[in-house]
Amino acid sequence: MILKPSKIDLTIEQIHVKSFVHFLVELQNLLEFIGDELIALNETVSVAESVTSGFLQFSFSQVKDAARFFKGGMTAYTLEENISLFHISDEEASFCNGVSPNIVEEMALEVASRYESDWSVAVTGYTVPVKESQNKLYAFFSISRHGKIIVSEKLDLHSRTLPLKAQLYYSEFILGCFKLELDKIKLDQEAV
Repeated sequence: MILKPSKIDLTIEQIHVKSFVHFLVELQNLLEFIGDELIALNETVSVAESVTSGFLQFSFSQVKDAARFFKGGMTAYTLEENISLFHISDEEASFCNGVSPNIVEEMALEVASRYESDWSVAVTGYTVPVKESQNKLYAFFSISRHGKIIVSEKLDLHSRTLPLKAQLYYSEFILGCFKLELDKIKLDQEAV
């Protein structure tokens, strides 16, 4: 379980402009680093998401030369589409409402296979507390490289976190973890 304070400051009444602009600048810098590293490695990434509703795909598409490393992605927001698109067991998906560590790993591996990408990022979870989540907010995410899961974690948020803030937080955190994995590759290459 990973808990981290977010720098996103959104309220129902308003979006605190200074905080949101700061978030966007940090996100753009993070994405540019990820893009540069993937291009340097001559590797690609694809995305499978539900809870972030396409925000990760949108984010990657904003990077200069995104077509050189971003292959695309799939967003499935319903249980039925998760089962259909990611070939997840109907029984397992129904049991956990499509939100589990195993399901997110299957999503990551399936999207990498479909897009023939070197890397993949997948996320599933909740942005509003519901009965199926025991009234908690959380998401599972996985990152794969060359057909193997290298990161698989759970993120927990306070149950009163606003849905938009939850989606942005999940996205920011997952991209940060992806950057850390790219940093490890870079350090390994420099050590040789």
